[in-house]
Amino acid sequence: MMSKLDVTSRSFPQFLRQVLAARWRTLLLLFLGVVLPLTGIEQLAIVVLQQGGFAWDQAILLAIHSTSQPLLDRIATTITPLGVFYGVFPVATVISIGLLYRQRWRSLTYLLVTLLGSALINRSAKVWLQRDRPTLWETLTPHTDFSFPSGHAMSSMSLVAALVILTWGSRWCGWAIAIGSSFVITIAWTRLYLGVHFPSDILAGWMISLAWAIGVSLIIRPHLESPREETTLLPDELHSTRS
Repeated sequence: MMSKLDVTSRSFPQFLRQVLAARWRTLLLLFLGVVLPLTGIEQLAIVVLQQGGFAWDQAILLAIHSTSQPLLDRIATTITPLGVFYGVFPVATVISIGLLYRQRWRSLTYLLVTLLGSALINRSAKVWLQRDRPTLWETLTPHTDFSFPSGHAMSSMSLVAALVILTWGSRWCGWAIAIGSSFVITIAWTRLYLGVHFPSDILAGWMISLAWAIGVSLIIRPHLESPREETTLLPDELHSTRS
């Protein structure tokens, strides 16, 4: 069974124009959301492996540490656990239960693959790069594992990016962007304020999470519309099953 593009195109230039006209948004998203972040991650990893980091890493950390005070200490130590187990995990669990109850299998699959994959990538990258934690001052929350990339930054960004993609085009998308951005930035601040991560750890975590969340979305194509559409194959998927 021939696809619509195969039927209407009589030559390769015509076919190419039709593909670009139909898929230019996806291709642009692939370039901006996956290729560029991965390129940036590669450059960060090279510097970390070959030079141990950036000069601005320590400068930014020391500037943030100069603002330290008891009140901010309490705020940072209270908020920072929300970046993984006490914030991201329960929120993701509640959303997953809601998607399961509403039988939105495609959206649920996307959320689980994005979050679990992000955690696996983070663990693998830490073991591979083995960057030590900052030791510029004695932190209030000592860690014994490696630093690059930041697990809290990846966890928070993966959740927020997934929620933005899942709610894209709905009235909830603006809230997801606004609240999610504040959450991601706040978690990043706590990691830097406590001195347990370099800024490049945070930046790499963000870029990896964005690239992963967007890349997975291009494969699974999640949406939050109706349960019937959630389990219906898209036209090109249906075509591939018949060919």
